[in-house]
Amino acid sequence: MNKQGNTYTFLYSVVLVVVVAALLSVVSLSLQPRQNENRENEKRQNILSAIHISSTADNSAELFNKYIKEQFIVNAKGEKIEGNAFNVSIDKQYSLPVDKRELPVFVADVDGATKYILPIYGAGLWGAIWGYISLDENKETIYGTFFDHASETPGLGAEITTPKFNEQFRNKKIFSGTQLVGIEVVKGGSTPGSNQVDAISGGTITSKGVESMIKNYLTYYEPFLKQR
Repeated sequence: MNKQGNTYTFLYSVVLVVVVAALLSVVSLSLQPRQNENRENEKRQNILSAIHISSTADNSAELFNKYIKEQFIVNAKGEKIEGNAFNVSIDKQYSLPVDKRELPVFVADVDGATKYILPIYGAGLWGAIWGYISLDENKETIYGTFFDHASETPGLGAEITTPKFNEQFRNKKIFSGTQLVGIEVVKGGSTPGSNQVDAISGGTITSKGVESMIKNYLTYYEPFLKQR
């Protein structure tokens, strides 16, 4: 075959592309277990953060098993349904109609006290925001929160990840009597005894995104939260 001809060049390119694609596929498959492990470790760390438990990738599994005593899924009616709560992808559920969503619940034991941990998901200024909110045994008082984001502005909206912002939510009530009120994120908030926390300076849209995210997901979980 003429190595200077177009046919040789074409065949050489095809073979090269096939070989490179095969190598990339092998590398991807070999890395997949590690990538899955990293995602699971990160998820466990985030859940534990919502109950004020610090963990690392190395000890997240051990601590998760120590503190999380039960996990299950409920539907929009508050009924338990079949499935593995940990394996539910909240971002995928977000695109489904509410009555079709799987709503995970993680039950923790912290120093003998029961805490309910619920995943939440919404939209910030530039992309998705998400997190976990933990409630005391009465399902009315916030024990802790964890928030993260895809692309909020550093120093502004990205401040939702900081301890300073998260600490404001502790002991806030999400019900007023029997009415679900959620949490208001407003400038000058965080008044003792209120359901308000202080918004991020310069991050109004992200702050309101957090407020909407919490209210929306607590509404989805409301039938479960009102169970006694």
